[in-house]
Order: sequence, then C-alpha cells, then structure tokens
Amino acid sequence: MDNSYTIPSVAEPGGYHVPVLLKEVLDGLEIKPGGVYIDCTFGGGGHARAILAQLNEKGRMLVFDQDADAAVNLPDDKRVVFVNSNFRHLLRFMRLHRVEAADGILADLGVSSHQFDEADRGFSTRFDADLDMRMDRRQSVTAFEIVQQYDEQQLHRLFEQYGEVTNAKTLAKTIVTARSNTSLKTIDQFKAALHSVVKGNPKKYFAQVFQALRIEVNNEMLALRELLEQLPAALAPGGRAAIITFHSLEDRMVKQFFKQGSFEEAGFHPFETTTVDNPFHIVTKRPVTASETELKINPRSRSAKLRIAERKQ
Repeated sequence: MDNSYTIPSVAEPGGYHVPVLLKEVLDGLEIKPGGVYIDCTFGGGGHARAILAQLNEKGRMLVFDQDADAAVNLPDDKRVVFVNSNFRHLLRFMRLHRVEAADGILADLGVSSHQFDEADRGFSTRFDADLDMRMDRRQSVTAFEIVQQYDEQQLHRLFEQYGEVTNAKTLAKTIVTARSNTSLKTIDQFKAALHSVVKGNPKKYFAQVFQALRIEVNNEMLALRELLEQLPAALAPGGRAAIITFHSLEDRMVKQFFKQGSFEEAGFHPFETTTVDNPFHIVTKRPVTASETELKINPRSRSAKLRIAERKQ
C-alpha cells in the first residue's frame, strides 16, 4: 500500500475543497494502519481520503458533516460511515455505530470552498442570493432572520465578538434603522443598506460581517465547545485530536481546553492546593500554520491554525 500523500494543487473533485494543512494533520495524528479515525468535518473529503490511504483493511472511519451536499464526495469504501449531523453529537453517533473510542479525531472548522462558491447558500459576498448561511439546511434560522429580528444590543455583540468589526455598534444601529424601511432579504440589499458605514476595504469589512452572521446562524461556538468537551471520552488512550481553526475565538477555545482539559474553573481553597486533572498532553506547543508552498496553492489557508493534543495513557 502506498501511504504517501502530497498536497493537491487543485481542489477536490467537483471543485469542492482543498484540504488545509494536510501533511501536518497526517503527521500529527500518527496514524495507525488498523485504527479508528473520525473526521468531524468531512466536506470535500480530502483529509478523510488521505487518512483512509494509510489504513489497512481493519481500519475504520466515521465521517461527520451537517451539510448533506458533502455526501457526494464519499468514497466507495465499506470502511467509511457517513453521518449527516453536526459534530456536537459525536458520542451519540459513536455509540450508534459501535465505535468505543477513536485513535484520532480531526475537525477542520473552516467553511468549504464549495459552500463559498455555491451562490444560493448565501455564504459569499461575491454573489447575490438570499441571506441564508445555513450549513444544515434542515434548520430554520437564517442570516436574514437574525438581521431582521435581533435587537441592536444583540447585533452589536455578535458583530463585535464574532466578526471583530471595529464599528460594530454603528453597524448594529444602521441595520435596525434600515430594516424598518427597506428589505434586507438578499445579499445585495443587505450590502447596499450598509454602504455608508463600511470602514476600510469593503471586501474585508463584509467578510468580517458575514463571518459573524455565519457563526451565529450555525451556533458554531457552542458546537465547538460541546465537541471539545466530548474528546476525553471519545479518544482512546494515546489517541490524538487535531483541530484546525480559522479565527481567534475558536483558537483560544481550543488552546484553553487542551491546556486545562476542561472549561471549568478550578475552585479556590485558601488552605489547600487544587489541581485540575488534565487528560491531555499537548503535542503542538504553538499552533501549526500553512507553509509558503501551501499558501501559494491555497490562499484560504492563510488564517488556518492547527493544534494537536494526545489523550494520556
């Protein structure tokens, strides 16, 4: 079996996605040929196929994606089971498919190129479409409903925290004022209504605004927290978790959890020393970022950060 895998120079079949930090993920997971691996964000399947190439006939993969479109990328391989659900339900589906523990778990938290390039999904500022942004089209809440229904304070919070928009307060006020006399249902209508408050490069500004809306629509921060909290139970001793993040809030959350093994604050006791039993050993002391070679092939990898931790034996 040829276990080598090179960084692809083009997107996956159908123009779906270029897997980010692929070599670094494979090296970091230290794949066991007969092991069990879970890809929490299957997408175009690039990472999963590379892992699969290093597994023997006893190896097994469970792959998650809440976006049903991802199913078209499944390899015809009986070792792979596809779960059309959010990774926040990790342990539930592991039990359902009789996976006791995994030797490696991967989550690439970026939006796939396919989702950005499909105009009707509403993820990209490049196209005019309904302001949607749902990764799972079975859910009811869209980006339009958020900009239409959230009050000024809620909008201010989400644009400041999730998009790091510098004039988030002004932006929120403008949206509340605009929606009372104009429709914000489509991307072009939304952008036109905010034209007067755009600061700096419009492309970058709207990218931050859309990022914030996408995170809120898909409840991404809570989903990540719930995934991380399940990792100690989901990983076999010596198993590794590899998480790729694309903005600072996600990265801080992963860093904190790997460092402490929990989101709970240790209680203060004046007459005793309290220690937290961290089930993890940190493999990457600093986040791994894309090489210059990868950046030339895939500019979207520029903000990617990979952190890896190992379940203690």
